[in-house]
Amino acid sequence: MGVRKILVVRNDRFGEFLLNIPAMRALKRAHPFAQLALAADPYLRGLAGCIDVVDEVIPWENRRHTFAEIIRFAREIKKNRFDLCVIFNPTRDFHLVSFLAGIQSRVGYNRKWGFLLTRTLNDEKYLGLKHEVEYNLELAALAGGLEGIPPLSLTIDERVIARMAVCFSQAKDLISVHPFTSDPQKQWPLGHFLALIKKLSLSQKVQVAVVGGNEERDKHHDFIVSLGSNTVDMVGKTSLVELGAVLKKSALLISADSGPVHLASCVGTRTIALFRNDLAGKGALRWGPLAKGSIVLEKSNLGNISAEEVLDKVRVILND
Repeated sequence: MGVRKILVVRNDRFGEFLLNIPAMRALKRAHPFAQLALAADPYLRGLAGCIDVVDEVIPWENRRHTFAEIIRFAREIKKNRFDLCVIFNPTRDFHLVSFLAGIQSRVGYNRKWGFLLTRTLNDEKYLGLKHEVEYNLELAALAGGLEGIPPLSLTIDERVIARMAVCFSQAKDLISVHPFTSDPQKQWPLGHFLALIKKLSLSQKVQVAVVGGNEERDKHHDFIVSLGSNTVDMVGKTSLVELGAVLKKSALLISADSGPVHLASCVGTRTIALFRNDLAGKGALRWGPLAKGSIVLEKSNLGNISAEEVLDKVRVILND
């Protein structure tokens, strides 16, 4: 009998999570009659519900778990009788869960107790020699995933898109700007972002929306209050699905290397992405935007990318 139930595990940050969508589709194509369950952090449940090949979402928090929690969760997983488990972000906790749950085929990377798995790949992502999507597809292929690159896309409910659209002018091009990043090494100076936003806001044909999460609103309060009345402040005011709807509505996104870059790719929105090119495994080759027509600006010192350089690229995209 073939594979009937697949468990896919990716429960870390939402940008990395999204880049597993083509790998999930590859697994589903290879096993078209199998049910596919996704173990993900609870805050990703909404986005997971927008992935057409996901039949069930199983909450598994992105943190260290006690041994008692691991045992309890393994017992719950065992009840599902999964035939195949593919672990895209390796953790000792879930390697142990998959082993204790008795899943016959356990696929992942040969690290963090990889000896508990039945098929493994050496994890060479840190080299950054190809895009993260391609790395994920390699692991899916080890689990029987078909060759080729399935689409990176989400389906956002039209009602959510309509609800978010009322926040913006219908007569102007909407430009979303995400000025923040969780890694200080990848941060384009906030002063540069502020200068860019003010230049963009001078145009009568453009409306600027600044987007971000709750944690960014708390951390960058002074920056947000300095934006001015011509900018729509959406920081901390959307769910991840609603953010996807805002990006779907946008003509483009401007961002440093961060989760919204990949969410924009999932909804087909072009991005101007700002990357350092001197950090091994962290450059645009591995993490760059995949939406057609996107532009990457790379320098070893992000401060050397001027607001005017970015503005020139905005003109290129809007006039395309």
